[in-house]
Amino acid sequence: MADVAENTLSCARCGKPAHLQCPKCIELKLPREGAAFCSQDCFKDSWSSHKSVHLKAKLSSTGTGAPSDKNLEKDAVSEGWQYCMRRGQSRTAKLPHFDWTGTLRPFPISRNRIVPAHIDKPDWAVDGIPKIEPNSELQHVVEIKTPDQIERLRETCRIAREVLDVAARMIHPGVTTDEIDRVVHEATIAAGGYPSPLNYNFFPKSCCTSVNEVICHGIPDARKLEDGDIVNVDVTVYYKGVHGDLNETYFVGNVDEESRQLVQCTYECLEKAISIVKPGVRFREIGEVINRHATMSGLSVVKSYCGHGIGELFHCAPNIPHYARNKAVGVMKAGQTFTIEPMINAGVWRDRMWPDGWTAVTADGKRSAQFEHTLLVTETGVEVLTARLPSSPNVFPWLNQQ
Repeated sequence: MADVAENTLSCARCGKPAHLQCPKCIELKLPREGAAFCSQDCFKDSWSSHKSVHLKAKLSSTGTGAPSDKNLEKDAVSEGWQYCMRRGQSRTAKLPHFDWTGTLRPFPISRNRIVPAHIDKPDWAVDGIPKIEPNSELQHVVEIKTPDQIERLRETCRIAREVLDVAARMIHPGVTTDEIDRVVHEATIAAGGYPSPLNYNFFPKSCCTSVNEVICHGIPDARKLEDGDIVNVDVTVYYKGVHGDLNETYFVGNVDEESRQLVQCTYECLEKAISIVKPGVRFREIGEVINRHATMSGLSVVKSYCGHGIGELFHCAPNIPHYARNKAVGVMKAGQTFTIEPMINAGVWRDRMWPDGWTAVTADGKRSAQFEHTLLVTETGVEVLTARLPSSPNVFPWLNQQ
């Protein structure tokens, strides 16, 4: 163990001031945060989990995500780091063959994270299969929430916002999306919640991290974020029997102007859509507003994925398409809750699916951005249940100009 400057770092295990650093982390030139320990005992007690940091560094240094030698491949398998296949139901040690649309590649993913027994869990937590949701009448009828449901949703959505803000503070070059997932997982559990995506239809992680040309449902893995990337983090929390869902797209280091304009326009698309939400407005109008703003900027709107009703079910009626001339049925009524989550592409709107069965990417490999809020229709308009807080990190430059 090597000495580090006193009182500058916290022990990765117990949080006390750290004076020692893992020698392997120094050799691999890894960040000191997370590699510092207060004593040899804390280092030894943390070794079984800490050594995975070294493996992630080796995996990400190969450039393509494919293990560079047989020993590394063996290490990856023994540590549980493999490529996701069949929507999360299987793994492989080999990089799958695919006609990749852009420069991004999947990297190996870690084992599924554990949720403590005392946490209240949705019905898919154990076997990956939602049971109540698919057959519920709320797939066809838009529920008017009770005051009790609304209060629970407010509380859950605030927790979800706070969890996403924790993730946002981690975004910088060199951080892996697996590390973001770990922080989301731990923050959710610390608040008494369950990370809704975990094992939902076998999704293997606790949040979605969608980088560059990934439109949505990117799986957190061993790839390090690079200077110039954009990354969407999508968080949903299950707490007191209800779900709160939101996402934001962040800049990683110095991002080119085209990507900045894409992300800002996507943010504006969501804000403009929210501004029309009130009783009596047709659901299909949301797509008209979003499409108008995106096309004025020369961008396109994804049609394969939409917003959704939310509450005691993760996904239910109504469907909220984000594109123009959609066929959404019905009008908004006070007490309804749903998400709006436009996905806006720099190029064509069409998407492709990676071999993992989850990761949707742009068909032309150009970048995509997304923002999402959970909303409550009120008697006079709308309440944004996942709204930014005074404590939310200041990461969007255009908000400083308002």
